[in-house]
Amino acid sequence: MKAGEPRRAAGQGTAQVPVLLLIEDDDCDAAAFLRAFRKAGLSNPIRRIFDGRAALDHLRERDESEARKVIILLDLNLPRMNGHEFLTELRKDPALRQAAVFVMTTSRDRRDVARAYDHNVAGYILKDGGAPELTEFVRFIGEYAELVLLPDVLIGTEADDGSG
Repeated sequence: MKAGEPRRAAGQGTAQVPVLLLIEDDDCDAAAFLRAFRKAGLSNPIRRIFDGRAALDHLRERDESEARKVIILLDLNLPRMNGHEFLTELRKDPALRQAAVFVMTTSRDRRDVARAYDHNVAGYILKDGGAPELTEFVRFIGEYAELVLLPDVLIGTEADDGSG
């Protein structure tokens, strides 16, 4: 791959590039992630959803005939349904429970870390590192999407912006 060229998932056409579902209520944190995403040159579609309840609704409002690969980037401190509650519900749903989830949070609380890993998250990342660390994490997500074989998960096609 040439420098600056968008990443594509290995062995998969563009239609199979995993969707990145960013579940983040903070506009500044979401903007920082999107800047890092552009800087890393990833080609994955991104859908941002503002809270856990809207994210579950989005994931469950799907065309049963279409499955996609998805990587969920989840904040823990969310309105209406926090990240832990979201993970509990996600892992109960047979169509969604295998989704790859990375927690992105400011919480260093060891109980939050343990509880997240009890829900089989792929990683727990602290958001307070700054732009270089965030860009490195986003590059890692791109490499992760290329290297691992992700399960197909049924997901919705359009994200609700959470404002309604």
